[in-house]
Amino acid sequence: MSRHYPRARVGEDRTSLYDEITNKIIAELEAGRVPWVQPWGTAAAKAQLALPKSAATGRQYSGINILILWGAATERAFTGQSWLTFRQALLLGGHVRKGERGTTVVYADRFVPADEKRRASENGEEAQAVAFLKRFTVFNSDQCEGLPSEIATTAPPPAPGMIEPQVESLIKVTGIDFRIGGNRAFYMPAEDYVQVPPPQAYFEPINWHRTALHELAHASGHPSRLNRDLSGSYGTRKYAFEELIAEISSAFACASLRIVPTVRHVDYIGSWLEVLREDSRAIVRAASQASKVADYLLGFLPDRIVDMTAERADQEAA
Repeated sequence: MSRHYPRARVGEDRTSLYDEITNKIIAELEAGRVPWVQPWGTAAAKAQLALPKSAATGRQYSGINILILWGAATERAFTGQSWLTFRQALLLGGHVRKGERGTTVVYADRFVPADEKRRASENGEEAQAVAFLKRFTVFNSDQCEGLPSEIATTAPPPAPGMIEPQVESLIKVTGIDFRIGGNRAFYMPAEDYVQVPPPQAYFEPINWHRTALHELAHASGHPSRLNRDLSGSYGTRKYAFEELIAEISSAFACASLRIVPTVRHVDYIGSWLEVLREDSRAIVRAASQASKVADYLLGFLPDRIVDMTAERADQEAA
């Protein structure tokens, strides 16, 4: 039997989900916490520094789901970033412990209903796709029992000495004009170059690499690369939105490369809040763009397999 859902109801549910995600992140920002950096603060000793991934498929989550799962891991002090559905836990020979509360992730896509295909075919028109947003419930491997040892056990992070060479290599292979000097970090769109102060100018040297990734994220928006709108001037909503993309992308890239930086750009929190309060979908769009940016930049590293966009919220388990 086919199911027919009223268009208004579907739209209302999608809007409600955007509001739910945005309101939670607004609350974090109002409390002075930056959700995409928080896992590297007080929870660093408890949760493994990594991008969330599916314990069943090994694929990494992308976009807003990274922020959702980082937040859940931090809030509940999980020791790793492996996630799976109730059904996947059973298929792997384990089970979710009784009474455990799952975390909701989302999957966004478009599809063409059969009726629309028929209508378009009869009228000789192009079929119109309909956007949809699904919710899925996943559980951290810490919430499960009986899982295979390779899933239940968290692998130790690589040695710190392996981090900086990867970032330096990334800077070279992107081909972006990267200059070191001066007393401020910025990307100059008109002349297409990045400039970052020398590492010794930073109180914590590891933050030089984080800053470099942030500015490279801006450079990825050049027309010859990912072609984002970089025309926003300082203080505008457009500028704040681009800063959100670069900041979250830097966090995603740092997590993939196992870099542990501290919070930066806390002074932007006010402008971020304005953007999020004005548009409940802004954080979802920014996180999605950030995943694309991190994918693009990390894709230049020949010795790494980085596929942040492959995971689509365990849709195989739907």
